[in-house]
Amino acid sequence: MTDTTSTPSRISDAFWRRPTILLLLLVTPPLLWLGIVYLGSLFALLAQSFFSIDEFTGLVRYEFTLKTYAELLRASNFDILVRTIVMASAVTIASAIIAFPIAYYAARYARGRWKAVFYLGIMLPLWSSYLVKVYSWKLILAKEGILNWLFETLYLSWILEAYLAIPVVGGNSLSVSWTGTFLVFVYVWLPFMILPVQAALERVPPSMLEASGDLGASSGQTLRHVILPLALPGIIAGSIFTFSLTMGDYIIPQIVGTSARMIGQAVYQFQGTAGNIPLAAAFAVVPIFVMGIYLTLAKRAGAFDAL
Repeated sequence: MTDTTSTPSRISDAFWRRPTILLLLLVTPPLLWLGIVYLGSLFALLAQSFFSIDEFTGLVRYEFTLKTYAELLRASNFDILVRTIVMASAVTIASAIIAFPIAYYAARYARGRWKAVFYLGIMLPLWSSYLVKVYSWKLILAKEGILNWLFETLYLSWILEAYLAIPVVGGNSLSVSWTGTFLVFVYVWLPFMILPVQAALERVPPSMLEASGDLGASSGQTLRHVILPLALPGIIAGSIFTFSLTMGDYIIPQIVGTSARMIGQAVYQFQGTAGNIPLAAAFAVVPIFVMGIYLTLAKRAGAFDAL
Protein backbone atom coordinates (compact mmCIF):
# COMPACT_ATOMS: atom_id res chain seq x y z
CA MET A 1 0.00 0.00 0.00
CA THR A 2 1.46 3.34 -1.03
CA ASP A 3 2.03 5.97 1.65
CA THR A 4 0.30 9.13 0.41
CA THR A 5 1.38 11.28 3.36
CA SER A 6 3.31 14.30 2.10
CA THR A 7 6.62 15.47 3.48
CA PRO A 8 5.16 18.69 5.02
CA SER A 9 2.58 16.58 6.82
CA ARG A 10 5.28 14.31 8.26
CA ILE A 11 7.25 17.35 9.45
CA SER A 12 4.12 18.86 10.98
CA ASP A 13 3.32 15.59 12.75
CA ALA A 14 6.89 15.35 14.06
CA PHE A 15 6.72 18.87 15.48
CA TRP A 16 3.33 18.13 17.02
CA ARG A 17 4.70 15.01 18.75
CA ARG A 18 7.89 16.79 19.87
CA PRO A 19 6.98 20.45 20.64
CA THR A 20 10.35 20.94 22.32
CA ILE A 21 12.13 20.64 18.96
CA LEU A 22 9.82 23.25 17.45
CA LEU A 23 10.46 25.58 20.39
CA LEU A 24 14.24 25.19 20.02
CA LEU A 25 14.08 25.93 16.29
CA LEU A 26 12.06 29.09 16.97
CA VAL A 27 14.17 30.52 19.80
CA THR A 28 17.66 29.48 18.64
CA PRO A 29 18.13 32.22 15.95
CA PRO A 30 17.14 35.15 18.23
CA LEU A 31 19.16 33.67 21.10
CA LEU A 32 22.23 33.38 18.86
CA TRP A 33 21.72 36.97 17.74
CA LEU A 34 21.34 38.12 21.34
CA GLY A 35 24.29 36.09 22.56
CA ILE A 36 26.76 36.83 19.78
CA VAL A 37 25.90 40.34 18.64
CA TYR A 38 24.49 42.01 21.75
CA LEU A 39 26.10 40.22 24.69
CA GLY A 40 29.29 39.70 22.69
CA SER A 41 29.61 43.42 22.01
CA LEU A 42 28.97 44.21 25.67
CA PHE A 43 31.65 41.73 26.72
CA ALA A 44 34.09 43.24 24.22
CA LEU A 45 33.27 46.69 25.59
CA LEU A 46 33.82 45.54 29.15
CA ALA A 47 37.12 43.87 28.21
CA GLN A 48 38.39 47.03 26.48
CA SER A 49 37.75 49.06 29.62
CA PHE A 50 40.34 46.97 31.52
CA PHE A 51 43.09 47.89 29.05
CA SER A 52 44.99 51.18 28.90
CA ILE A 53 46.67 53.55 26.48
CA ASP A 54 50.45 53.77 26.32
CA GLU A 55 51.18 57.44 26.96
CA PHE A 56 54.33 57.34 24.81
CA THR A 57 53.12 55.47 21.69
CA GLY A 58 49.38 56.12 21.98
CA LEU A 59 48.68 52.41 21.35
CA VAL A 60 46.40 50.19 23.40
CA ARG A 61 48.22 48.04 25.96
CA TYR A 62 46.36 44.74 26.25
CA GLU A 63 47.22 44.15 29.89
CA PHE A 64 44.68 43.92 32.68
CA THR A 65 44.60 47.14 34.69
CA LEU A 66 42.20 49.38 36.60
CA LYS A 67 44.12 52.47 35.54
CA THR A 68 41.45 53.47 33.01
CA TYR A 69 38.72 53.40 35.64
CA ALA A 70 40.92 55.48 37.91
CA GLU A 71 41.05 58.09 35.15
CA LEU A 72 37.28 58.50 35.49
CA LEU A 73 37.92 60.02 38.92
CA ARG A 74 39.97 62.85 37.46
CA ALA A 75 38.24 66.20 37.93
CA SER A 76 37.57 66.74 34.21
CA ASN A 77 36.20 63.22 33.70
CA PHE A 78 34.29 63.06 36.99
CA ASP A 79 32.54 66.33 36.09
CA ILE A 80 31.24 64.64 32.94
CA LEU A 81 29.73 61.80 35.00
CA VAL A 82 28.13 64.15 37.53
CA ARG A 83 26.84 66.50 34.82
CA THR A 84 25.22 63.64 32.92
CA ILE A 85 23.57 62.05 35.95
CA VAL A 86 22.26 65.41 37.18
CA MET A 87 20.85 66.23 33.72
CA ALA A 88 19.25 62.78 33.41
CA SER A 89 17.69 63.14 36.87
CA ALA A 90 16.38 66.65 36.13
CA VAL A 91 14.89 65.56 32.79
CA THR A 92 13.23 62.56 34.45
CA ILE A 93 11.69 64.62 37.26
CA ALA A 94 10.45 67.33 34.89
CA SER A 95 9.01 64.74 32.49
CA ALA A 96 7.14 63.04 35.34
CA ILE A 97 5.68 66.36 36.54
CA ILE A 98 4.52 67.32 33.05
CA ALA A 99 3.35 63.83 32.06
CA PHE A 100 1.21 63.06 35.11
CA PRO A 101 -1.66 65.55 34.54
CA ILE A 102 -1.71 64.76 30.81
CA ALA A 103 -1.82 61.03 31.47
CA TYR A 104 -4.42 61.46 34.24
CA TYR A 105 -6.76 63.41 31.95
CA ALA A 106 -6.35 60.80 29.20
CA ALA A 107 -6.99 57.90 31.58
CA ARG A 108 -9.96 59.39 33.42
CA TYR A 109 -11.76 61.78 31.10
CA ALA A 110 -10.75 61.16 27.48
CA ARG A 111 -13.21 58.86 25.75
CA GLY A 112 -13.78 57.66 22.22
CA ARG A 113 -12.58 60.15 19.63
CA TRP A 114 -10.78 62.30 22.20
CA LYS A 115 -8.72 59.35 23.37
CA ALA A 116 -7.70 58.72 19.76
CA VAL A 117 -6.70 62.40 19.51
CA PHE A 118 -4.66 61.98 22.70
CA TYR A 119 -2.73 59.00 21.34
CA LEU A 120 -2.21 60.74 18.03
CA GLY A 121 -0.90 63.86 19.76
CA ILE A 122 1.53 61.82 21.88
CA MET A 123 2.76 59.59 19.08
CA LEU A 124 2.93 62.20 16.31
CA PRO A 125 6.27 63.72 17.46
CA LEU A 126 7.79 60.24 17.45
CA TRP A 127 7.02 59.90 13.74
CA SER A 128 9.14 62.89 12.75
CA SER A 129 12.91 62.84 12.33
CA TYR A 130 14.94 63.04 15.52
CA LEU A 131 17.46 65.44 13.95
CA VAL A 132 14.72 67.63 12.49
CA LYS A 133 13.21 68.07 15.94
CA VAL A 134 16.55 68.92 17.55
CA TYR A 135 17.54 71.43 14.86
CA SER A 136 14.05 72.97 15.02
CA TRP A 137 14.50 73.56 18.73
CA LYS A 138 17.92 75.06 18.10
CA LEU A 139 16.26 77.64 15.84
CA ILE A 140 13.47 78.25 18.36
CA LEU A 141 15.93 78.83 21.22
CA ALA A 142 18.45 80.87 19.22
CA LYS A 143 18.98 84.58 19.93
CA GLU A 144 17.15 85.35 16.67
CA GLY A 145 14.52 82.66 17.32
CA ILE A 146 10.81 82.88 17.91
CA LEU A 147 11.08 82.50 21.69
CA ASN A 148 13.38 85.50 22.02
CA TRP A 149 11.07 87.44 19.65
CA LEU A 150 8.10 86.58 21.88
CA PHE A 151 9.86 87.90 24.98
CA GLU A 152 10.76 91.11 23.15
CA THR A 153 7.18 91.55 21.86
CA LEU A 154 5.84 91.24 25.42
CA TYR A 155 8.57 93.58 26.73
CA LEU A 156 9.86 90.76 28.93
CA SER A 157 13.29 90.35 27.37
CA TRP A 158 14.84 91.65 30.59
CA ILE A 159 13.59 88.50 32.35
CA LEU A 160 15.24 86.26 29.76
CA GLU A 161 18.47 88.28 29.91
CA ALA A 162 18.51 88.08 33.71
CA TYR A 163 17.99 84.33 33.58
CA LEU A 164 20.71 83.82 30.97
CA ALA A 165 23.09 85.77 33.22
CA ILE A 166 22.77 83.08 35.92
CA PRO A 167 25.92 80.89 36.03
CA VAL A 168 25.70 77.24 34.95
CA VAL A 169 22.13 77.35 33.61
CA GLY A 170 22.55 80.50 31.47
CA GLY A 171 24.60 81.49 28.43
CA ASN A 172 24.66 83.82 25.45
CA SER A 173 21.29 82.41 24.38
CA LEU A 174 19.06 79.49 25.29
CA SER A 175 20.42 77.50 22.35
CA VAL A 176 23.91 77.51 23.88
CA SER A 177 22.92 76.93 27.50
CA TRP A 178 22.21 73.94 29.71
CA THR A 179 18.63 75.18 30.01
CA GLY A 180 18.24 74.74 26.26
CA THR A 181 19.69 71.23 26.43
CA PHE A 182 17.29 70.43 29.27
CA LEU A 183 14.24 71.74 27.37
CA VAL A 184 15.05 69.73 24.24
CA PHE A 185 15.64 66.55 26.27
CA VAL A 186 12.28 66.95 28.01
CA TYR A 187 10.46 67.56 24.72
CA VAL A 188 12.04 64.60 22.92
CA TRP A 189 11.62 62.03 25.71
CA LEU A 190 8.26 63.20 27.17
CA PRO A 191 6.13 60.68 25.20
CA PHE A 192 8.15 57.85 26.75
CA MET A 193 6.99 59.05 30.17
CA ILE A 194 3.35 59.83 29.32
CA LEU A 195 2.42 56.42 27.88
CA PRO A 196 3.55 54.21 30.84
CA VAL A 197 1.97 56.62 33.35
CA GLN A 198 -1.27 56.61 31.37
CA ALA A 199 -1.21 52.80 31.25
CA ALA A 200 -0.74 52.64 35.03
CA LEU A 201 -3.58 55.11 35.67
CA GLU A 202 -5.87 53.11 33.39
CA ARG A 203 -5.50 50.21 35.84
CA VAL A 204 -6.70 52.25 38.83
CA PRO A 205 -10.32 51.11 39.48
CA PRO A 206 -12.76 54.04 39.69
CA SER A 207 -14.34 52.28 42.68
CA MET A 208 -11.19 52.94 44.71
CA LEU A 209 -11.49 56.67 44.06
CA GLU A 210 -15.17 56.56 45.00
CA ALA A 211 -14.38 54.62 48.17
CA SER A 212 -11.74 57.20 49.09
CA GLY A 213 -14.32 59.98 48.73
CA ASP A 214 -16.92 58.01 50.69
CA LEU A 215 -14.43 57.67 53.56
CA GLY A 216 -14.10 61.44 53.74
CA ALA A 217 -10.84 61.96 51.87
CA SER A 218 -10.40 65.22 50.02
CA SER A 219 -9.23 65.37 46.40
CA GLY A 220 -5.69 66.12 47.56
CA GLN A 221 -5.67 63.21 50.00
CA THR A 222 -7.01 60.85 47.32
CA LEU A 223 -4.26 62.03 44.99
CA ARG A 224 -1.49 61.54 47.56
CA HIS A 225 -2.63 58.31 49.18
CA VAL A 226 -4.47 56.46 46.40
CA ILE A 227 -3.65 57.70 42.89
CA LEU A 228 0.08 58.46 43.23
CA PRO A 229 1.01 55.14 44.92
CA LEU A 230 -0.87 53.20 42.24
CA ALA A 231 0.64 55.31 39.45
CA LEU A 232 4.17 55.01 40.85
CA PRO A 233 5.06 51.85 38.86
CA GLY A 234 4.13 53.69 35.66
CA ILE A 235 6.21 56.72 36.65
CA ILE A 236 9.19 54.49 37.40
CA ALA A 237 8.69 52.64 34.11
CA GLY A 238 8.70 55.94 32.23
CA SER A 239 11.75 57.11 34.14
CA ILE A 240 13.65 54.05 32.87
CA PHE A 241 13.29 55.45 29.36
CA THR A 242 13.89 59.12 30.10
CA PHE A 243 16.85 58.50 32.43
CA SER A 244 18.65 55.95 30.25
CA LEU A 245 18.03 57.79 26.97
CA THR A 246 19.32 61.06 28.44
CA MET A 247 22.43 59.39 29.84
CA GLY A 248 23.39 57.85 26.52
CA ASP A 249 22.43 60.64 24.13
CA TYR A 250 25.21 62.67 22.52
CA ILE A 251 23.40 64.37 19.63
CA ILE A 252 21.23 66.81 21.61
CA PRO A 253 24.08 68.22 23.77
CA GLN A 254 26.24 68.35 20.64
CA ILE A 255 23.70 70.54 18.80
CA VAL A 256 22.01 72.44 21.65
CA GLY A 257 23.98 73.48 24.70
CA THR A 258 27.41 74.49 25.88
CA SER A 259 30.80 73.02 25.03
CA ALA A 260 30.82 71.02 28.29
CA ARG A 261 30.51 67.32 27.49
CA MET A 262 28.19 64.57 28.64
CA ILE A 263 28.94 60.83 28.73
CA GLY A 264 27.67 60.20 25.20
CA GLN A 265 29.89 62.94 23.78
CA ALA A 266 32.88 61.68 25.77
CA VAL A 267 32.45 58.14 24.40
CA TYR A 268 32.09 59.47 20.85
CA GLN A 269 35.17 61.70 21.09
CA PHE A 270 37.46 59.30 22.94
CA GLN A 271 36.82 56.39 20.57
CA GLY A 272 36.92 58.65 17.52
CA THR A 273 39.12 61.75 17.51
CA ALA A 274 41.22 60.91 20.57
CA GLY A 275 41.56 57.20 19.76
CA ASN A 276 41.41 56.29 23.46
CA ILE A 277 39.15 53.25 23.17
CA PRO A 278 39.77 51.95 26.74
CA LEU A 279 38.67 55.27 28.29
CA ALA A 280 35.68 55.43 25.93
CA ALA A 281 34.73 51.90 27.03
CA ALA A 282 35.10 52.84 30.71
CA PHE A 283 32.78 55.82 30.18
CA ALA A 284 30.28 53.56 28.38
CA VAL A 285 30.29 51.07 31.26
CA VAL A 286 29.11 53.75 33.71
CA PRO A 287 25.56 54.08 32.25
CA ILE A 288 25.29 50.29 32.06
CA PHE A 289 26.24 50.01 35.74
CA VAL A 290 23.91 52.83 36.80
CA MET A 291 20.99 51.44 34.79
CA GLY A 292 21.63 47.94 36.15
CA ILE A 293 21.10 49.25 39.68
CA TYR A 294 18.15 51.36 38.55
CA LEU A 295 16.42 48.46 36.79
CA THR A 296 16.87 46.24 39.84
CA LEU A 297 15.16 48.82 42.05
CA ALA A 298 12.47 49.42 39.41
CA LYS A 299 11.69 45.71 39.19
CA ARG A 300 11.22 45.54 42.94
CA ALA A 301 8.80 48.45 42.70
CA GLY A 302 6.74 46.59 40.07
CA ALA A 303 7.55 49.06 37.29
CA PHE A 304 7.82 46.36 34.62
CA ASP A 305 4.08 45.66 34.98
CA ALA A 306 3.40 49.15 33.58
CA LEU A 307 5.63 48.80 30.51
